[in-house]
Amino acid sequence: MAKKRSLFERLTGMVRMDEHEDYFEQEEEKEDTGKLKMRVDNQRGAPQDASQHPSQVEEESEGQLAVDVYQTPNDIVVQTMVAGVRPEDISITIARDMITVRGRREENKAISDENYFSRELYWGTFSRTILLPQEIDPEGADATERHGLLMIRLPKLDKDRKTTIKIKSV
Repeated sequence: MAKKRSLFERLTGMVRMDEHEDYFEQEEEKEDTGKLKMRVDNQRGAPQDASQHPSQVEEESEGQLAVDVYQTPNDIVVQTMVAGVRPEDISITIARDMITVRGRREENKAISDENYFSRELYWGTFSRTILLPQEIDPEGADATERHGLLMIRLPKLDKDRKTTIKIKSV
């Protein structure tokens, strides 16, 4: 019995050379609710419905900060907007090659949901980890916030700096 050709094979005219390449052939189907359902056909007995898979369980998502990262002759600077977040609700973790900014923006619960016309602002936890283009000195880092703009200055390590030491006799 001939196997059904995939959409890609039909569009490109490709001929399958190996019968075992289709372990994870994926098909998309429409459910009655109009949501997209994915079925995985394989020989290992994977779930046929995405709702049966344990990794598909929704959990509270964490927002990701938009950042600008640039350099000056002596520093790497990270800027991000944190409007509406108190400085004590922000945590900054710095390593020589990476920085992580975490925080939580609290929602004003004084207004009931039915009184909103539009809700586009993000409320809840957020974080962002940035790999730095070069090593920095974590001890010399400085963070300031002004009008909702968080600016983190990270002094670059001077790799060309040399020092000489004297040998002591013991």
